[in-house]
Amino acid sequence: MFDLEENRKKVQNALLVGIQQPKMTRQESEYLLEELTELTLNLDIPIADRMIVKLRKPTPAFLVGKGKLQEIIDLIHEKNIDVIIFDEELSPAQQRNWERESKICVIDRQEVIIDIFSERAHTKEAVLQVSLARMEYSLPRLTRAWTHLSRQRGGGTGARGQGETQLEADRRMINDRISNVKKELKEVIKHRLVQRAKRLRKPVPTVSIVGYTNAGKSSLLNALTHSKALAADKLFATLDPTTRRLDLDNSQHVLLTDTVGFVRRLPHRLVDAFKATLEEAVVADLLIHLIDVSNPEFESHFETTKKVLQEIGADKNPTLIVFNKVDLLVNAEIIDRLRILHEDALFISAESGEGLESLKEIISDRLNAQLRSTKLVIPHDRYDIISKLHTSGGIRHQTTEDDGVHIEGLFSESLQGILTPFIMNA
Repeated sequence: MFDLEENRKKVQNALLVGIQQPKMTRQESEYLLEELTELTLNLDIPIADRMIVKLRKPTPAFLVGKGKLQEIIDLIHEKNIDVIIFDEELSPAQQRNWERESKICVIDRQEVIIDIFSERAHTKEAVLQVSLARMEYSLPRLTRAWTHLSRQRGGGTGARGQGETQLEADRRMINDRISNVKKELKEVIKHRLVQRAKRLRKPVPTVSIVGYTNAGKSSLLNALTHSKALAADKLFATLDPTTRRLDLDNSQHVLLTDTVGFVRRLPHRLVDAFKATLEEAVVADLLIHLIDVSNPEFESHFETTKKVLQEIGADKNPTLIVFNKVDLLVNAEIIDRLRILHEDALFISAESGEGLESLKEIISDRLNAQLRSTKLVIPHDRYDIISKLHTSGGIRHQTTEDDGVHIEGLFSESLQGILTPFIMNA
């Protein structure tokens, strides 16, 4: 099988083929092809040419018709192209057919994205999840690796050709590895859930930044928390969740998490693979749905993210819509229209800092609306309780009196059990 990760440095020229489906506009297919271009360049694969094929009806053998097949083959010979990348999922049979006819390697968007994920996953769980996704993707495509071997026919059991024998051995090996990775993942996930349960017992509100890839999530995390998490102007710059403490005004603080971004046509096996990252959104007290308003396709990006949040059950969480990169927006009328459509939305620039103070205020307001206002008198010898309240960041007023420490603040439901004995009578 063609291994993109090992062989891409040998690739001299790639042809990108976009597919315009019957119900798709030309503009939409062009934006998708532009996205594939960026994905491909992120892997340092040189691009010789790009084309869009208008598809009336997909064919089982090649996806496209015979006329377009021949046109593409003529083009790869003319420009010495050594890899074709389709912006559409190809079946294993279609990949084999294309490679047989073109005599070069043929891959699709899925394989490119899996390769990017394998490069940029760092935590143990993410590495295992990507490995699992790659093996599950590769398994039905194994015959691509052994088409050069002879296939003997006839005879009874044991008269299999060399290629068939090797193919079966490889399938067993990959199935065994898939089984082992799944077992290892169960243990890693169990450990992560224990860690999360410990964190959730701490009375600190959590906020997750979600959105389309390259919307500026890591840049926003850095700008708000003054940290240095990786932030680059490319798709899938970061895959593993990053959590930092965000200090709000009035002594309140929260845990802010940057999650993996999405693209259209993201292989579903990778949505499953990074559900661990996305689950940070499921348990968050507040979601910041970040949108790059300077991108012409921001509306479809917005819908893509909403759809994935719905799939993982995070669509019920309180959500704050935030349009980023307003400093790059040329047409101010877009903001006027969005203010009408999304009355509660914010417009910011993580790069210039515009709107960030307002964002922090609204985060505080939204979280405080979920908390209970409580007046307490804590005995002087119960500084363990006072320390826990300071950790929560919910204290608004504190004085020391003869009968104890008088505290007024906004505290989460998780604290009410230990606070009940100290609540002041009305």
